[in-house]
Amino acid sequence: MSLGKRRHRHGLHSLRGKLTLANVGLLAVGIVVATTVSIMGMRLYLLDQVDSELLKMRTSLGSSGLTLRQVDSLSALGVIRDRIVPTESDPAPDSIFTVIDARGDAISVFDMRPTEAQRALAAAVPDPRALAAAPAPHDVDVHGSSYRVTATRLADGPYILLATSTELLHQGIAKALRLDFAVGTLLLALLCCLTMYSVRQRLLPLEDMVETSSAIAEGDLTRRVPSSQHPTEEVEQLRLALNSMLHQVETAYRTREHSAAQLRRFVGDASHELRTPLAAIRGYLQLYEKGMLSEPGERRRAWGRMQGEVDRMGRLVDELLLLARLDQRPEIRFRNVDVSRLVRDAAEDLRAQQPGRPVAVSADGAVLVRADESGLRQVLGNLMANVRVHTPCDATVRLGVERVDGVVRVWVADEGPGLKEEDAGRIFDRFFRVGSGEGSGLGMAIVQGVVEAHGGEVSVRTAPGEGLAVTVTLRCG
Repeated sequence: MSLGKRRHRHGLHSLRGKLTLANVGLLAVGIVVATTVSIMGMRLYLLDQVDSELLKMRTSLGSSGLTLRQVDSLSALGVIRDRIVPTESDPAPDSIFTVIDARGDAISVFDMRPTEAQRALAAAVPDPRALAAAPAPHDVDVHGSSYRVTATRLADGPYILLATSTELLHQGIAKALRLDFAVGTLLLALLCCLTMYSVRQRLLPLEDMVETSSAIAEGDLTRRVPSSQHPTEEVEQLRLALNSMLHQVETAYRTREHSAAQLRRFVGDASHELRTPLAAIRGYLQLYEKGMLSEPGERRRAWGRMQGEVDRMGRLVDELLLLARLDQRPEIRFRNVDVSRLVRDAAEDLRAQQPGRPVAVSADGAVLVRADESGLRQVLGNLMANVRVHTPCDATVRLGVERVDGVVRVWVADEGPGLKEEDAGRIFDRFFRVGSGEGSGLGMAIVQGVVEAHGGEVSVRTAPGEGLAVTVTLRCG
């Protein structure tokens, strides 16, 4: 599956789907809880209003000690007659006022026979005595309509039933539920869309990380995770950490490839360098074996040549072992070393080996550094050997040492033929020699290895016809 197709597949098991479901679920629970609390609160409040009016009427009628005859004759109950007494055409009036006898049957009031609603209310109340003693009205059903009803006993025995319809209250609650359901559904749909969009925007960097990782797995080590327009702090930290890790991985891979290439070249060059003296020794031995070195002078010359090749192989092996030891970063025993003295000694050695060569030394006084004396002597010895082999005997050589800004610089500059730019770039490569020059080609590589083991650095400055200047920089501490 391609990355483009995989990028747009987001099911319920994806992080985006799970976050969306979690948000929608939490909002749904919140809406249900809030609706339940609000509807219950509204119902209790409205029922409390209805019950308060019924209880006030019950108290007013019950405390006055009225009889049925008095109730029937009181003109003050005209209000009740106008507002409470239902008509025959209204089977479910808002309020019902009913007087019942001891058997629970509705009786006539105001010279009017009980209506169907009054008889239904009387039938719906099986025990008016318990209802009159109850502290709050009860719910009853009259012709399929809900009522709150209470009762009070007249002085001469009958009971008055007072009922108020709660149909409008229930209808209002039902409308509120439908409205809450519609608004809640709209909010859930809106939250779902917003969550999907928001999570998609926030997770784009993670998708970029997946694509970048896949591209790197396919071989593109230069890919990095791009920065998003509105990154979150956690995702940005993850992006920076991943890019840092990818940079280290790329650097390690490039270093390994470079080291492997250097190792292959090193093994090849070492094999070639060792093959030459071995071939010479094998040739002289074959001549001796075949009796072709019968003359004493020829045998002495062959013996001398073989001895020279053996010495050359010994030096080559010693240098290879030294480079191998330097590659393993050995522990160096540092002590105070006077670099000026070492420079002066190297200049005296060069004068002894080539008396006719002009040598200029700038190393007065004592300049101390923490270093390994034998290692620094080998550095200067290799630099002097490089001058002897690759420059004419009359070319001027300048040596010097100085302390600048907490570091010590040692330089060796000659006025020899110099190097081309491409040759100067390979001067520290192992077995590198310019043309058919002498030596093993390991001298400058050893110089670099020893200096880096001391925590310093070595640089060259050269051009064709301008000689070669090597500068070694060491820390004073």
